[in-house]
Amino acid sequence: MSCSTEVQQVTDSLEATITGRRTIHNFRPEPVPDELLIAGLQVACWAPNHRMNEPWHFYLPGPQTREAICQLNARQLAETKGDAAAAKKLERWRSMPGWLVVTAERAVDPVRDQENYAACCCLIQNLALYLWEAGVGLKWSTGEVVRDPRFMELLGSDLASEQVVGLFWYGYPDEVPEMSKRPASESLTRLP
Repeated sequence: MSCSTEVQQVTDSLEATITGRRTIHNFRPEPVPDELLIAGLQVACWAPNHRMNEPWHFYLPGPQTREAICQLNARQLAETKGDAAAAKKLERWRSMPGWLVVTAERAVDPVRDQENYAACCCLIQNLALYLWEAGVGLKWSTGEVVRDPRFMELLGSDLASEQVVGLFWYGYPDEVPEMSKRPASESLTRLP
């Protein structure tokens, strides 16, 4: 096999993983082995990060913390959309098989703060692709609950030192949605 053939196979495989990955909304109930998630996080840490500061932190909420987050979210939802909506959301959140929270280290300098957040987003994309290749889907949530100071208290942290990049649910997909994207050329501006 020639070098160019090997390169093309790698490129095709990577393209298939990137274009095949989907946000998963519905998961099968069986849990993903912790070892797979930890391996994915280890690989994901190779994300680019300015000044090589690795500004991410990971939280794996156990059953007690997950339930507390579910209850906090339900209370918030009850205040804005009523008890029926809160009860429905509570049932859905309780059904999520895997939970992960990723935070970014806060920085006093707003540019550095933005760089830290961006690095964590790169890390999450790496994790999503790693897990997808292993047959595991991910859903990235950034709803009101993650901006509530009580959420950070449940993690044993505070919003002054870390910002939540996302609450992630992960598991084996129950269904994989179809997706299409517009051509990149529609977002491209050529400059002289």
